[in-house]
Amino acid sequence: MKKKSLLLVAVMVSSLILSACGGNKSAESSKGATTAANGEMTAPTNGTTGLDLAVEVGPDPETIDPALNSSADAANMIMHAFETLLIVNKDNKIVPGQAETYDVSKDGLTYTFHLRDGLKWSDGTPLTANDFVFSWKRLSDPNVAAPYGEDMLGYVKGYQEAAAGNIDALGVSAPDDKTFVVELSVPCVYFLKIVTHATMVPVQKASVEANGEQWSLKPETYVSNGPLKMIDWVPGSHVTFSKNENYWNADKVTLNTLKFVLMEDSNAAYSAYRTGEVAMIKDVPTEEIPSLKGKEEFHVEPNVGISYLDFNNQKEPFTNSDVRKALSLAIDRDYVSNTVMQGIGAPAGNFVPQGVSDAESGTYFEDVTRKNNGRDFFNIKDHEADLAKAKELLAKAGYPDGKGFPVVEYMTNDAGHNKAVAEYLQSCWKELGVKMDIKIVEWGTFAPTRRAGDYLTARDAWSLDYDDPSNLLNLLKSTSGNNNAQYKNPELDKLLDEANATIDVKEHYAKLHEAENMILEDAAIAPLNYRNEFWLQNPKLKGTWYSPFGYWFFQYATME
Repeated sequence: MKKKSLLLVAVMVSSLILSACGGNKSAESSKGATTAANGEMTAPTNGTTGLDLAVEVGPDPETIDPALNSSADAANMIMHAFETLLIVNKDNKIVPGQAETYDVSKDGLTYTFHLRDGLKWSDGTPLTANDFVFSWKRLSDPNVAAPYGEDMLGYVKGYQEAAAGNIDALGVSAPDDKTFVVELSVPCVYFLKIVTHATMVPVQKASVEANGEQWSLKPETYVSNGPLKMIDWVPGSHVTFSKNENYWNADKVTLNTLKFVLMEDSNAAYSAYRTGEVAMIKDVPTEEIPSLKGKEEFHVEPNVGISYLDFNNQKEPFTNSDVRKALSLAIDRDYVSNTVMQGIGAPAGNFVPQGVSDAESGTYFEDVTRKNNGRDFFNIKDHEADLAKAKELLAKAGYPDGKGFPVVEYMTNDAGHNKAVAEYLQSCWKELGVKMDIKIVEWGTFAPTRRAGDYLTARDAWSLDYDDPSNLLNLLKSTSGNNNAQYKNPELDKLLDEANATIDVKEHYAKLHEAENMILEDAAIAPLNYRNEFWLQNPKLKGTWYSPFGYWFFQYATME
């Protein structure tokens, strides 16, 4: 998921404790609670027990509608408010969620999920299998225009008809209130992984239909089925959730409230952490990293993700693959990872990142790629060789030493290492004779602008939502709602369709290796580095966990 972003949470609070940055108590929402050091809030005076926790995982979400979101930041909120049929636990194992059990037909085309007894929405009304039918059909509705629609439902029978406007053609049904049946048009060896994705949660039909596009904007209409429920949302300040007493596993939830403090400025986030307003921050100022390394509060964990650059493949001069490849090869990935990004992550030799499984148990896609090809695609240890080739390709494209090449505008948001990377690209492309201007945009504008293709070059990143390389490679399909690079290649589309339709696991991975090679040879995008996630967390905060797919989970947190 996009930077994002993954892997996937959102709820709010109308009776909150402190405002996000200013430390002012909310008149409506204090409930007698006050903030203690390092983000822990004292128990409210209304008799409620449990931890009141404040954290920072990003800025204002573009949306927290599960069908519309493609950001990891917002998905962190959605996954606290909602629950899928199956979930991924702290050991990254798929376990029962809303469905207690499931069956798969021998031909791999029919999945039958059996829901738990007594499931309810956060407003206390019953949740049934028909809610999943409504929600999955909504995800396929062209009027909703869900970015993940095809990625999640493309293998469900009738999806093409549904995407064309006949959503009732989608192969999902509810024979009774506790049984949800999904029919696939072709087998999908990773369908159970798809089921755990944040877009696959149910949404309440009554609230969505009564409130239209506004349903996800207010606590009273943001009805959910997960461990928490929204109680307050102040744009630019915070989103607060409280324990959902109607959640099937509510007895295990240790939080009273979870406040997501909304910040885009890492320095402001760092200050909030140091002054005790929040107990955890995702956005750590890069200049603080050297002094934080080795400390108990500073965490660095693998993220099954990659940072990369989008070339707008539909705009000159990036319609020319030699131009794209030249600018990509000119990047010193070792320098980007180990100097610009201060060793947080590893240089990307290929596209699919470290930690993604391959066909054989215990093997990894990147290792197999390297073995199959005899080397990484990018020459990490001999950048001068790649740079020489870059200059040759640019001359071949008609721009020797950059002569006649138009000024390139590079769009990014100012978070983490993004600005420093932009400044490096500006200097590295200058070696080719290419001038680049940097355009820094706030996240709320950046994400939709990039998705709409209203840019020339832009930063991008993806944390895989589940352990299959198709989740990343499918981004470059012509029909993908997350194809920010606007790349269109019928040969790649055909190869990916074949890879995703086969029931033969070895064939699935073999075709995905072909697809990755095609993407890199055509320079559809420019990989930068394999990502690690780094954050600060109060050492007294226990019971949380981080998923390598880009999510933090707080519902079982305690404070020592």
